[in-house]
Amino acid sequence: MYGIREDTPGTRWQLLFEATWPAYRRWYASEGLDRRPDLATCQAALRQHMPELVATWEQLVVLAGDDEVAARMLSLWDPPAFEPGCAQLVLQHPQRLLIRNYDYSPALFEQVVYSSRFARRRVIGTGDCLWGLLDGMNDDGLVVSFTFGGRPGSGPGFGISLVVRYLLEVCATVQSARAVLERLPVAQSYNLTISDRGGETVTAFVAPGSPVAFFDTPLATNHRGLVPEHPERALVLNSVGRQDELMRLAQSAPDAQRATEAFLRRPLHNEAYSRGFGTLYTAVYLPDAGVLEYHWPRSSWRRSFTSPDASVDFILTEAGRGVA
Repeated sequence: MYGIREDTPGTRWQLLFEATWPAYRRWYASEGLDRRPDLATCQAALRQHMPELVATWEQLVVLAGDDEVAARMLSLWDPPAFEPGCAQLVLQHPQRLLIRNYDYSPALFEQVVYSSRFARRRVIGTGDCLWGLLDGMNDDGLVVSFTFGGRPGSGPGFGISLVVRYLLEVCATVQSARAVLERLPVAQSYNLTISDRGGETVTAFVAPGSPVAFFDTPLATNHRGLVPEHPERALVLNSVGRQDELMRLAQSAPDAQRATEAFLRRPLHNEAYSRGFGTLYTAVYLPDAGVLEYHWPRSSWRRSFTSPDASVDFILTEAGRGVA
């Protein structure tokens, strides 16, 4: 996994683009490029809904060689489907933290943690789609993570990793994040768990063509609220069983070490990598200290907003086999 510290996109981002663009292009064109919106539509969507990110997007497009398909993909407007598993939990005592497992296919993991200052706020998080984030925090103490929400289908809207990026770039509090989510179209259903420095926490269920729903629960797996709308999909991912485990863990009020240990064992930790449901990392965000820790069963890695570029090796195992 690679740690990149680059205030605004430059040489490091360009190297990341060159290394990953062939795979991202295949993903973006997987249903045919005619199924994806044209460049004018993508640009208009960004300007309407995320104007604060337009200048950075334009900078990325230049670094990508003014490639039209890359420009469309980087807008993350109406992208192909993206359905990771995942589990996440916010704890307030003895210190505020957000802990999450990211469950997906190793072949579809960007393996980057990116620290930046695109605008006023410094942001650090786990990279996806070249400038989106799977989870992250900003230097105002806001921390955000998402899980797939379990509802099938997609519609016009932004890919969720750019939504996470946008929240961290423009929001300092849960209340401001709620206001953004109430107006922002998203492409698929997801749960966003959000916590701020004042101690307010919320889980928001977002889905295309549906009003956002807010829940007081500081946790989420892969269904909306407490009872799955689509039990068969929830069963495949053991969504209820993992949610129950999160609830038990929250009630025990663990410290960071005990919470991490729980996330590194079943049922929260998963090893079905070959079917796209393996835990690629456990992330522990300590937003009041500005620290992010990654954990695997046999290793860990600590990053902050100012950590220098670095990398770490880790091993994932399935049925006794090592997989990269």
